[in-house]
Amino acid sequence: MKHLFSTLLLVLLVSCQNSAQNKEEQLKVINAKPIEVPIKNGKAKAYFASGCFWCVEAIYESVKGVDEVINGYSGGHTKTPSYEASNTGRTGHAEAVEVIYDPNIVSFETLVDVYFGSQDPTQVNGQGNDIGSQYRSIIFYQNEAQKQIILKKKEALAKKLNTKIAAEVYPFQQFWVAEDYHQNYERLHPNNPYIQNVSIPRLNRFKAKFPQLLKSNH
Repeated sequence: MKHLFSTLLLVLLVSCQNSAQNKEEQLKVINAKPIEVPIKNGKAKAYFASGCFWCVEAIYESVKGVDEVINGYSGGHTKTPSYEASNTGRTGHAEAVEVIYDPNIVSFETLVDVYFGSQDPTQVNGQGNDIGSQYRSIIFYQNEAQKQIILKKKEALAKKLNTKIAAEVYPFQQFWVAEDYHQNYERLHPNNPYIQNVSIPRLNRFKAKFPQLLKSNH
């Protein structure tokens, strides 16, 4: 019994130390200097986390001026995160998307409007039934101008709804591309029960709210 108690105490101490270390490492991410991704061939990149990336990918790909959306992971303190690792909630990473867009057609400001307008902005650590820190809402900024756009829109939405907005605001550091089977998931798996019952309804709600932003084929 004494040995068992000692073992449990050791496990608890190690767990507390790991939690404290992870919290410290995560604070470094939150307080880091943002990294700006240069415009290449006239295309810019923006990064968002808003629940399941299958849903978010489909939403942004319906927006005029968006060329491509890539699913991946960002916002955490571990290197080369995987789907399995991020799902533990211990990496600090969230499911995120990289939005490749033409800034002459759609602005970063509009992409932020899409972000807030396509989710429950009050839900902490998740969207719908997808619960956990890996599904939390994060908007990533690459420079001070983007940060101010995000903060002003977040503040305005909080006043409008008279409640706290859950989205965290992080300096962009790095984006890790998710496994191949996660890419273009809604388009390639239209009959998947999750896609039918969660992703498509979420996309359709967005379309109904922002018809003026949609591509002609959507």
